[in-house]
Amino acid sequence: MKKYLEILKKCPLFRGIAEDNLLRMLTCLGARVTAFDKKYTIFAEGTPARHIGIVLSGSAQMIQVDYYGNRSILAEVVPSEIFGEAFACAESRNLPISVIATEPCEVMLIECSHILHTCQNNCGFHQALIFNLMKDLATKNILFHQRIEITAKRSTREKLLAYLVLQAKNAGCDSFEIPFDRQELADYLEVDRSGLSAEISKMRKEGILDSRKNHFTLL
Repeated sequence: MKKYLEILKKCPLFRGIAEDNLLRMLTCLGARVTAFDKKYTIFAEGTPARHIGIVLSGSAQMIQVDYYGNRSILAEVVPSEIFGEAFACAESRNLPISVIATEPCEVMLIECSHILHTCQNNCGFHQALIFNLMKDLATKNILFHQRIEITAKRSTREKLLAYLVLQAKNAGCDSFEIPFDRQELADYLEVDRSGLSAEISKMRKEGILDSRKNHFTLL
């Protein structure tokens, strides 16, 4: 576990936890690390939610597929970020989403009940963990509502502009990279890929933006 310490110190779940306590904490929590190949399903839709995942290397996406097979990307998860916590805390019997590895990755899995219920050793860090977990859930709820605001826009252009403006704000710069390729961006915005590409081309010609692959500049 020692080789993951630098990543874990950046994880919001362990905020404020002293480094010398972290390894002991992971043992108490029964944390385990698993490697996944690209496109492997880490969490499958319809299965019980028991574990919280922390990406240690590589990346993954949270996706949802509707009745007609249309895919929506809910979030990109990169090293030090958490996924599955809301469903695990709610003890969902059927996950409404899947988590797919977008490249070879390593993931730490922790059974949520080990965080929410103190162990027989009555370790002092549980209160800090629960506080951090609740703060993470609140932050994710805000991000979820931001995504709803974006996808609720009527046109592809409005959705794209709302998303890019938010990314520019987060980056603190008019020039930035997004974590999606064209198909993934279309899935995130819940629009047709060809329509999205056509709209980006129009906006380039109109001098609204410039783009190259996943790099965008708002002009």
